[in-house]
Amino acid sequence: MKSPFSFIVRPYNGRRYDNIKEVGGIQLITSVSQEDHTVSNRYAEVVSTPITYNGPIEAGDTLLVHHNVFKYYYDMKGRQKSGKSYLMDDLFLIDPDQYFLYKKDDRWFSHDKYCFVKPAEKEDHYLHYKGDEQPLVGYIKYINNELLSLGLKEGDKISFSPGAEYEFNVEGEKLYRMFTNHITIKLSDGHKENETGHNLCGRKGCKTAHQGSGGEDYNGQSRQRNSGRQVKECRCDKEVSNI
Repeated sequence: MKSPFSFIVRPYNGRRYDNIKEVGGIQLITSVSQEDHTVSNRYAEVVSTPITYNGPIEAGDTLLVHHNVFKYYYDMKGRQKSGKSYLMDDLFLIDPDQYFLYKKDDRWFSHDKYCFVKPAEKEDHYLHYKGDEQPLVGYIKYINNELLSLGLKEGDKISFSPGAEYEFNVEGEKLYRMFTNHITIKLSDGHKENETGHNLCGRKGCKTAHQGSGGEDYNGQSRQRNSGRQVKECRCDKEVSNI
């Protein structure tokens, strides 16, 4: 079964909501409201791709989707309803603007105009800010082709527009989904050269040195590490660089 224009998917793990957390071996329900978008399942398993689709996504891959895709809502008479994406049974239709990342071979890739930013930790400042994040500052975690064409890369420290923080939890990491035009300023490179010629990670407090560029190939189809060199994880946020 294929759709002319949409991906056919089912909720990952067969659940519409991700509202169960295990604490000390005990499963706890974190929210009982079916209209709570913060606990709706954001992961979708691809059942089939559109008839005319010839991109990198295949059946069995995982998509990161909009919070309304699997969520229930109640109409004016209090009747439980599924959203417009519902097809039948446990199947849903996903349009191109309803997913933002896709996972292939255990790696996440950005899609279209979307990118994901990791919020920066709060820095010492004479102004007082609430929370533990530096306002409107972050690091590019998953980049798109538009930003690459402008000279940016994953790991760059950037500033973004107010109100652009559409929050996702991607495998335990808090990230903000943004559009290309939400990125307003490049503050610094993701990796800086030190006196030894190695690349130092640009994250605050991280002194990990990486030799090599960590180059990648973004062609809308796939991206892979160059030349199969060894990959090293950086302690600061699990960024990877070739060494």
